[in-house]
Amino acid sequence: MAQSDTRTYRFSVIWLVPLVALLIAGYLGWRGLTTRGPVITITFDTADGLTSGQTEVKSKSVSLGTVESIRLSDDLHHVEVGVRMTSAASRMMTSNARFWVVRPRINGASITGLETVMSGAYIAMDPGEPGGRHTTFFKGLESPPGVRSDQPGHTYTLMTPTLGSIGQGAPIFFRDVVAGEVLGYTLPPGGRGPIKVQIFVHAPYDQYLRTDTRFWNVSGVQVGLGAGGLKVKLQSLQALLSGGIAFAPPDARDEHLVQASSDSVFRLYDSQEEADAAGYRERIPLVTYLTSPVAGLTKGGRMTMFGIQVGMIDDVKLLVDPHTGQARVRVAMELQPERVLNDQEVPADALRSLLHMQVANGLRASVQSASFLTGESEIALTFVKNARAATMTQEGDALVLPGQAGGMAGIMDSVSTITDKVAAMPLTQVGENLNNLLAHADARINSADMRQGLSSLRASMENLQVISHDARAQMPQLLAGLDTTLKNANSLLSSYGGDTDFQRNLQQMVVQLNEAARSLRFLSDFLTRHPSALITGR
Repeated sequence: MAQSDTRTYRFSVIWLVPLVALLIAGYLGWRGLTTRGPVITITFDTADGLTSGQTEVKSKSVSLGTVESIRLSDDLHHVEVGVRMTSAASRMMTSNARFWVVRPRINGASITGLETVMSGAYIAMDPGEPGGRHTTFFKGLESPPGVRSDQPGHTYTLMTPTLGSIGQGAPIFFRDVVAGEVLGYTLPPGGRGPIKVQIFVHAPYDQYLRTDTRFWNVSGVQVGLGAGGLKVKLQSLQALLSGGIAFAPPDARDEHLVQASSDSVFRLYDSQEEADAAGYRERIPLVTYLTSPVAGLTKGGRMTMFGIQVGMIDDVKLLVDPHTGQARVRVAMELQPERVLNDQEVPADALRSLLHMQVANGLRASVQSASFLTGESEIALTFVKNARAATMTQEGDALVLPGQAGGMAGIMDSVSTITDKVAAMPLTQVGENLNNLLAHADARINSADMRQGLSSLRASMENLQVISHDARAQMPQLLAGLDTTLKNANSLLSSYGGDTDFQRNLQQMVVQLNEAARSLRFLSDFLTRHPSALITGR
């Protein structure tokens, strides 16, 4: 009889190890599947700094994916980077998303991406504005965008004929504070026309933009030479290297204007002076015609009155009359009375009448030198004394001011007038008459009558010397006799005594004798020094 084989199986703890491993593997697999996002393709011009399996995609320093593959495109013009995104980034994969490679860059005076020197380059992502269609193919940017989707502010467009040194990333200044940056620029079709410059102004500075806000270029170093001496102005080191743009706070008169909306278009002026001049609302067009040199007179120059700027020069043009051949220079100007006057002082409708009165009083337009060092000239409105009568005429909308040569040209015109008057004098006839007079005088002097007269005069002088000598010899005797007479008169006067008419007459006679004696002494001394006075007198 056979016995049955009975075995007893008991559970062992060791079986828990593969079971736990299986559970962990399943969990990791499930988590990997749930956190795994889509694979996207980003095209770049170069894969410099990118490594498969290492380079990450980040947004605000948060990892959103990892580069899985890098290969050349089929046309060999760019590279295609395959990136495995996380599931959290799946909803961000829209047509508004932007990608670029963060690496060390030098842009003007700023240096970005220095943190990648040690950690290596990475791909930065900007999700963009909400909305957009879902996609897995993107074209990467070769440089960081100027504006991120999460930055508050507005974009605007500036129009300028010349770009100068303004480039992408150039700062926008508001009262010397960086308020934005230049995003880029677009050339006009065909290369003609103004250039469009796109800028972004951060909040809260965008609220200071009004519909007539003025922008101007502050690139480089501004050097000016005027009455105050040499002036050098530098906005900032960044503006020196990469250019810069500035705008002013709203004017008190512009408080009623509305705030500029996004994508508004403004004009970019070359300087702050030109931008300030554009803010004057009252403008009176003026024209003057000059026939004197206008060297140094250019568009944008100053128009002054008593040295104070009252307007600007719009155009300088040479005109030649084909019928007469006469050439002259037409200077178009703009009078900006708001520079020196307000509506309360002179109403706008009274300015033209005021100009008519001033022209009647001698107001003239002339060219004056603004700087002898730079050769710059300006139009000066001056009152000319004894000016020829002139009236102000009309040429379209512009008033025509009478012109007059000024500065060095005016001086040369005055000298030319004097030389013309001298040239008109009969100098040849005067010279001939003078030569005839000298010839007649020479003949008269050499005549026999003149020689006889000189001989008679010489004999008279010799006789005069003899008479003078005899008079001097007899003068002491005459004076001695006069002294004796005076002594006798005094003796008689003292012996007679009394207060009678005879005594008074005798005393008066003595006084007259003393004066006569004094006069004889003076006469003797004078004849001694000037014996010829007996004939010629004193």
